[in-house]
Amino acid sequence: MNPGINNTISPIDDKPREECAVMGVYNHPRAANFVYLGLYALQHRGQESSGIVSNDEGQFYKHINLGLVADVFSNKANLEKLKGDVAVGHNRYSTTGTTKIINAQPLVVNSKFGPMAISHNGNFVNARKLHEKLENEGAIFQTTTDTEIVLHLIARSKKYEVVDKIIDALDQIEGAFSLLILTVDKLIAVRDPHGLRPLCIGKKDNGYVVASESCALDIIDAVYLREIKPGV
Repeated sequence: MNPGINNTISPIDDKPREECAVMGVYNHPRAANFVYLGLYALQHRGQESSGIVSNDEGQFYKHINLGLVADVFSNKANLEKLKGDVAVGHNRYSTTGTTKIINAQPLVVNSKFGPMAISHNGNFVNARKLHEKLENEGAIFQTTTDTEIVLHLIARSKKYEVVDKIIDALDQIEGAFSLLILTVDKLIAVRDPHGLRPLCIGKKDNGYVVASESCALDIIDAVYLREIKPGV
């Protein structure tokens, strides 16, 4: 977090998440375990915090904490509780500034269309403008990351379907980013329109794997398919 004028702290954490790691597995009984291994392979992209959220038929389970992947999941029980065949994970990039557990990802919220988790790599250049607009409209922020802005925009969208709400939200964002969004029945992978942040997809048995780098696919013997296409 960068200090502002007179050492006050800005409501938005400006540290870039250019090197954060995102990892997701869809339709595999070992989803959380594979995400853990993928995050381990992607440890070089972030050492501040690590976390995994899994989905077991609409029931979300999570374990998120500060520290390296091996430390956060040193207790085997923390990984075993992450039930389900879909999971998403995140390693946060560490720079100077205050490290806070509230900023660790994936971020998880409950909404009228069910629980949602989001992992984010990159940054939004219009974050401050959107943050101020949302606050003026009554939004209450729980973190100091620009990632939370996406969730507020999704919640406020007038669209009916969840995917359309997400597209509507991302249409308002400018910047370089890749996102993994876990809903009650989907794992959605998105890259910015210019494809400035990496995100690839692979196949593992009957399931799919999405990750910041292909080394996360290699560690679980997944077959690399292609890069996620840029744009919403």
